[in-house]
Amino acid sequence: MIRSVTPSFFGQDAAMSNLVDAERHGHVLVLSIQREAKRNAVNQDIADGIDAGLRELDDDPDLWVGVLTGTTAVFSAGSDLSGMGATTPDGGEYGMIRRDRRKPLIAAVEGIALGGGMEIVLACDLVVAARNAQFGLPEVRRGLLPTCGALFRAPRAMPLNLARELILTGDPIGAERAYAAGFVNVLCEPGDAVVAALALAERLCQNAPLSVQACLGAVNALVATDDGAGWDSTAAALDSLVGTHDMAEGVQAFFETRPPQWTGR
Repeated sequence: MIRSVTPSFFGQDAAMSNLVDAERHGHVLVLSIQREAKRNAVNQDIADGIDAGLRELDDDPDLWVGVLTGTTAVFSAGSDLSGMGATTPDGGEYGMIRRDRRKPLIAAVEGIALGGGMEIVLACDLVVAARNAQFGLPEVRRGLLPTCGALFRAPRAMPLNLARELILTGDPIGAERAYAAGFVNVLCEPGDAVVAALALAERLCQNAPLSVQACLGAVNALVATDDGAGWDSTAAALDSLVGTHDMAEGVQAFFETRPPQWTGR
């Protein structure tokens, strides 16, 4: 049963954001990215809002589970390429990618989760998706590569060859295929992702919160033992691209809205 909704007020020392809404549903905190006109592309304001929300989730003993979502049209298209990188001291990229969280976080996905949006989903603990959702890592289409954990988190969260397909082709997959592969925990009808995520959160809230947190901590510590190597490998891969013709061409073609002309140099 979903509990009543009350407004959430970030602590006075927390960064505020007018692009991330926060609502309490009993012991559950729902954070919603609200920049639909830009396909919820993450800028510094959104990163600060996510960071503040996750800090509230961790610091408030009456909050046991978090839900991170976008709008009913789009989860997130990733980074806002027109601005500077969006990071925070505690959360790293997007205010969450490198955050050491204690409490379960559920991604509730409607529409597209592409690039950095997909990497945000990969940084969550459970995934709820509407049937119209799409998951993808299109960076190779721009002469780039995923830099926010997908190169090692995707192979952990789904079958290896499916992760390779996403990373190497840049083609997205639908929610039903992601569900069949075990990446999506709950599949729902379009428009119902937050409701379904709250229902899943309520299942978690039926259990002892400290037990849930201890279990989550143990599991996440185990699977993160190779994160250091993953970040090093990602950095090395990025270094191999910096200064190449294709990387510059891919970014320029994106801003000029034209097909890139690859040379392999």
